Amino acid sequence: MRKFVYTFIFLFIITSLSAQSYSASLSNYEAYKAFKGKPLSDKFSNIESVKIVYDLKNKKMYYFNSALISHHYDFATNYLGYDKEVEIFNQENYSDSEKDRTYLLGNLNHIKGTDKWIFELAASDRMSVPLIENFYNLILKSSFIGPNLKFYLNNPEKMQWYQENKFKIPCVKSDYIFNEITYQEIVSGSNVGILKPYKIKDLETIKPKTDEIIILDGTPDILPDVRGIIVNELQTPLSHLVLLGKNRKIPIMAYTTVFKDNTIKRLISKKVELKIEIDTFYIKETTKKINNKTISKKKQLLIDNSVTDLVDLNSIPKKGVNFIGSKAQNLAYLIAISKDITKDISFKTPENAHAIPFYFYTQHIQKQSISPLIKELLDYPYKDSTVWINHQLKKIRDAIKKEPINPDLIAKLNQAYKNAAFKNFRFRSSTNAEDLDDFNGAGLYDSKTGILGDSIKTFEKAIKQVWASVWNEGSYTERELFGIDQQSIAMGVLVHRSFPDELANGVIITQNIFRKNFPGITVNIQKGENSVVKPEKGEICEQFTAYYLTPEKTADEDFNVDYISNSNLNNNEPLLSNKEMISLNLVSQKIETQMNRYWKKNRLNPVDIEFKIVGKNRALYIKQARPFNE
Repeated sequence: MRKFVYTFIFLFIITSLSAQSYSASLSNYEAYKAFKGKPLSDKFSNIESVKIVYDLKNKKMYYFNSALISHHYDFATNYLGYDKEVEIFNQENYSDSEKDRTYLLGNLNHIKGTDKWIFELAASDRMSVPLIENFYNLILKSSFIGPNLKFYLNNPEKMQWYQENKFKIPCVKSDYIFNEITYQEIVSGSNVGILKPYKIKDLETIKPKTDEIIILDGTPDILPDVRGIIVNELQTPLSHLVLLGKNRKIPIMAYTTVFKDNTIKRLISKKVELKIEIDTFYIKETTKKINNKTISKKKQLLIDNSVTDLVDLNSIPKKGVNFIGSKAQNLAYLIAISKDITKDISFKTPENAHAIPFYFYTQHIQKQSISPLIKELLDYPYKDSTVWINHQLKKIRDAIKKEPINPDLIAKLNQAYKNAAFKNFRFRSSTNAEDLDDFNGAGLYDSKTGILGDSIKTFEKAIKQVWASVWNEGSYTERELFGIDQQSIAMGVLVHRSFPDELANGVIITQNIFRKNFPGITVNIQKGENSVVKPEKGEICEQFTAYYLTPEKTADEDFNVDYISNSNLNNNEPLLSNKEMISLNLVSQKIETQMNRYWKKNRLNPVDIEFKIVGKNRALYIKQARPFNE
């Protein structure tokens, strides 16, 4: 009987709380649970959140049902009688002046499966330290959480105050949250397939079947042709795995404890349905049919071999995509954009930029030691024979590297760079099968360094290594998967000075990928030349979104940065100054607008931009821009 009474009381409390829209206090986790919702941003995949409003005039605290009421403004207008427009609400209640405010606005976040509780303000909130501390203490008094509550330093201003020892409350940086992440949505969606585990090293000799959903003990260099992928390593949001996965449109997730999950273990070798969402995933046995993708017609790529000279990218080549490739053509656009500078919006592009046209690659692979090997590969009927295909691809690469290059090409390069201020040059792939709207090609081809006059790192060696990467296992497989006619692939080479003095490098997407219909850019950046798109195991890069709350207003004080993570190679301290982040944002918007005009888009599509911070003066260089395939 007593058990029934306790159960009844418990259910009554939960039902009552669920029926409520708000409460002045949270007495236990069940009370919190009744009000919890998803954060407005998807920057972390393991967070549940309850929004908070403190009425300064009436000195009242409100924890409100964040599943039903998604914004602070909605609560204030519908429940507290606030009657001004949202723009005025934002100006007043995110300002640095207490006298302008009607409310204090915050979020009480919980990292699922832990005892970690986080008090967070909007990154755009300019609340002073005394007000933050007062708000924090009000939450302590009105909730059950106690000393587990920490204040999250989510923007540069708050991190600066922390460095200056201005806070008397416990504060944490992004690593406090990031280190607790076990699940990460990489590409959302659902699919049906046979669940099979593989070791990364096994993929060198074993080709997973196209009807499988695979589990991997690391991050693959080559994305197998499968129905879905689960990896046990967290990913940088703009890594090659993520970009290629989005291009493939197959569900991909990271789950660090996947090999310990007994539910998943029981499903091995069974037909399952995998559904990946932003904050969770579902996997279960199913009888649903596996629908394999079929390609009826091979896609032919254009090759124009009529251009037989180096192409100077200081002038925009007409239809250059057909004879120097997308990457080189896009750099020519960037160079033109960089010349239209203003005081606040300026950037550099890599000096001495030229392109080697398709003509020289086509000429090289027609040699008797190379051409029959390519024909043998393309005529081979047993496409599932991974060992034979990989062996044949290596034979083609070796033959390309062994044959001498056309001496006229080297003479042209030596002539072009004889008076250059630089000796080290980067040779980068620029094929007709990358940086396209429907084929990203991220990380498929190689870039190499050649040194003018050097006997070891020669221009010839660098060029042949880039050419050979056309026949990398990953690039060949990806083109097969997308139905691209392998005979119509051609490699141009983008050449420009290299950057031995880079202080940081990164990638920008000109949209807020963590919060739809909200302004901003998304930035991943890492110290020195350590890779953002293909990081070493254990490396965490700096990630943030940056935005003006009102896009048409671009005053420095209205600029906001919201950190997702900070670089563990830089002691979790910011890699960029606020001024540099403002410049990055303005430059990105300009590039997005201008590149879409060059691409003749009828709407403003997001752009994927690669950049570097270089030298003692910390110059901003933009080295690449391409369409971002969502």
